[in-house]
Amino acid sequence: MSPHDSLIRNLSLKNRVMVFVAMVIVISFIAVGQLVLHAVDQHFIEQDVEELVVITQAVAKKLELEFDSTGDTDHSLAHAITGHHGVYYQIWSESGKLIFRSPEISLPESLAHDPVFRKIRPQNVATWVIGQTTYRGAISLVDINGKMYRIASAISMESHMIFLRDFKRNLSLILTMTGLLTLFAAWLGVHRGHAPLRLLSESIRSIKADQLDFRLETTTLAPELKPLADAFNQMISRLEDSFSRLSHFSADIAHELRTPLSNLATQTQVGLGRARSSEEYREILYSNLEEQERLTKMVNDMLLLAQSENGLLKYTWETIELMEQVQAAVEFFQALADECNVKISVQGEKTSILADKSMLRRVISNLLSNAIRYTPENQTIDIAVRSEGGLARMTIANPGLPIAPEHLPKLFDRFYRIDPSRQRHSDGAGLGLAIVKSIVEAHDGTISASSECGYTIFTVLLPTNSLAIDR
Repeated sequence: MSPHDSLIRNLSLKNRVMVFVAMVIVISFIAVGQLVLHAVDQHFIEQDVEELVVITQAVAKKLELEFDSTGDTDHSLAHAITGHHGVYYQIWSESGKLIFRSPEISLPESLAHDPVFRKIRPQNVATWVIGQTTYRGAISLVDINGKMYRIASAISMESHMIFLRDFKRNLSLILTMTGLLTLFAAWLGVHRGHAPLRLLSESIRSIKADQLDFRLETTTLAPELKPLADAFNQMISRLEDSFSRLSHFSADIAHELRTPLSNLATQTQVGLGRARSSEEYREILYSNLEEQERLTKMVNDMLLLAQSENGLLKYTWETIELMEQVQAAVEFFQALADECNVKISVQGEKTSILADKSMLRRVISNLLSNAIRYTPENQTIDIAVRSEGGLARMTIANPGLPIAPEHLPKLFDRFYRIDPSRQRHSDGAGLGLAIVKSIVEAHDGTISASSECGYTIFTVLLPTNSLAIDR
């Protein structure tokens, strides 16, 4: 990176804009100045060309009148031009002999052999420097009574050069003042234009961790800033939701860990309270082992959930028959269902998907065990599998207490409890549905819950072919 690029990168946005505006103004004014000077110079050239044409025509006319005259030719040619100042001319014969020249200056003799033109045009004029004076002139070939003459006419450019010098100085001063005024106006416009952005920045800077409910007011903002404010409000909403989840998660995990740890401490204190028999110590150790296993399962579930949500799990993708996996899970949980006096009904069609078999089995097992847990005795759990529109649809519906609509989206949150009447009465840690959702989303699928007509229904949609992409 060049020092210039490094300097530009270190400038603020407003300063970058001002540097860009200044560069544009300078380049524009230089271009305008050059164009104006060129136009003025071309105007002087055209004026000089017209005067040179008049001079040449007057000299040629005088030569034609004096061709047959016996008078004083030099005197007559010297007065060929009247009413013009700073005009000089010389005449050569066809052989190159000098016939006449203005007494004030002496044009170079080499002009007698320079290229000549029958018509004087802007592109044919030349600039001659004689002594300290600059002249603009041209050489014309004139036919007078069958004889060819070279007429070199010149005009002093001193007045033009003085005018151009003064004009250039004045023009530079005007453009400089105009440029500074334009730059100041641009700076003022940018500064005022950034005022809403500065206010927006100050509002955002004042937000603290305990003020995540703050939202930017978009009705008073300029239209250009509304998308930015909307994006910030959406971001702060997601942060608020994440902080809320994290806060609830911390409280929930503390609650979940407190019970087994308290049980362990209490049972250990009881065991150490007095001397006991080997059988009593064995019972205490078994009880402690149950609590330790519960803690281990909770930690393992949390680790699995964290790995799944952060894409750290390595899935083994293979073609799986979903109906077969459902039937295998039903066979595994049949003993538990019989113990709870609950029936399981399975219906559907064969549907192949690309999935990780162990993870898919975990999804089905968690949903089925959850359904058995909350299904009243002598009721039936309905499981259906079918294919529709490139998706495999699996529904697990169990009868039981209805769930309020506001609780349904939160069923997949970690440790979420609806109310005391639906508190878990098993050894579950409250992470099962969260793990299910994480695994389903890792399979590019979706899961939803509904409660209607006395049934709680979990619906899982998994793509049947789109998972064949890079895995």
